Amino acid sequence: MRLRTFTERLSFQAPLCPGNLFGHLIATAVPGVEEWRDGVYRRSLRLSFGCGTAALRLFPDHVACTVELSDDRDLAEALTLCRFLLDLDADPAAVDGALAADPLLAPLVEAAPGRRVPRTVDGAEFAIRAVLGQQVSTKAARTHAARLATAHGTPVGDLLLFPLEFDPAELAVPGSRRRTMAALLDALRSGLDLSPGEDRAAARAWLTSLPGFGPWTVETILMRALGDQDAFLPTDLGIRLAAESLGLPTTPAALLRRAEAWRPYRSYAVQHLWATGDHEVNRIPA
Repeated sequence: MRLRTFTERLSFQAPLCPGNLFGHLIATAVPGVEEWRDGVYRRSLRLSFGCGTAALRLFPDHVACTVELSDDRDLAEALTLCRFLLDLDADPAAVDGALAADPLLAPLVEAAPGRRVPRTVDGAEFAIRAVLGQQVSTKAARTHAARLATAHGTPVGDLLLFPLEFDPAELAVPGSRRRTMAALLDALRSGLDLSPGEDRAAARAWLTSLPGFGPWTVETILMRALGDQDAFLPTDLGIRLAAESLGLPTTPAALLRRAEAWRPYRSYAVQHLWATGDHEVNRIPA
């Protein structure tokens, strides 16, 4: 497949905190689909007219973006997806100002201003990976996803497009997870659209109706695939541990009530809370 190369500078409003942003993408990267090499994050892109790859390197005042495309008509879409992936259109002054109004979050915001929400360039892919990652470690989730990509992925340059069609019976996961995956794949074929800008209420209702889709999975998909700035994960273990360390309520219902003060930016509060733990998603490898 012949690919044509384009290079662009992606602007953003400073500050931008890179640790959890690139750290999360790197720690969860699917081998073959994504890679981190010499300070550059790369991944494949599924686009309207064809496919391609994107390479992203952070500089103090911009992100250097190199895309390789099979069809030139996809350039604007590819750049938009890269901006969405890195949450480059966020307004850090508004987000930080709102969260810092809470005395318990203020020290976290002061220590790491400009946190972004790491997102995805492909909502359907992300939903499939979210199911693969249910109740397993980050490493195990990557392993399952890499096997799937190797078996069914489509080559694009030296990377692979993550497959959206496969037989769930092939997965080395419990039967209940295979049933959940089958329901998701059927929903995606039937019109479930998890693209940025789609109707979030409709997507939430459809996902919630699927077997095996609890609040954690649904809200994670809303946050990272559809760009919901106000998604929240009160049942997440990392969030509850962070809440305990900060003197916040730890039961999901009480924490959800307390988080009302962080609207409409609860997705960014999630990033700050996650970052209180010592986990690889919070740092860029040396």
